[in-house]
Amino acid sequence: MEFAEMRAAARGVRREYAAVEERRYGRSWSREELMLGFLGDVGDLAKLVQGKEGVRPRADLDEAFAHELADCLWSVMVLADAYEVDLEAAFVRTMSELREHLARD
Repeated sequence: MEFAEMRAAARGVRREYAAVEERRYGRSWSREELMLGFLGDVGDLAKLVQGKEGVRPRADLDEAFAHELADCLWSVMVLADAYEVDLEAAFVRTMSELREHLARD
């Protein structure tokens, strides 16, 4: 899947969540609430990292870990969209900057 397809999929799922939020709460989540949701995903990911390191083992660890990484990626894409950040361009630019930094060291 190309990045543009991933972005479209992330936007589509976010629209579906927004519709559910409208029905349940009378409004969709704010950008701040989207960030708090991402923090929850990162916390879940941290627990799964502990599992991968043997501290919090569970039966479906590999599947859960992959799922949570994808959840975090989705949250980042949703936040980028909410703040009108061209994430693909920012990623390419940041990787170039990091390579330049590494080349100097």
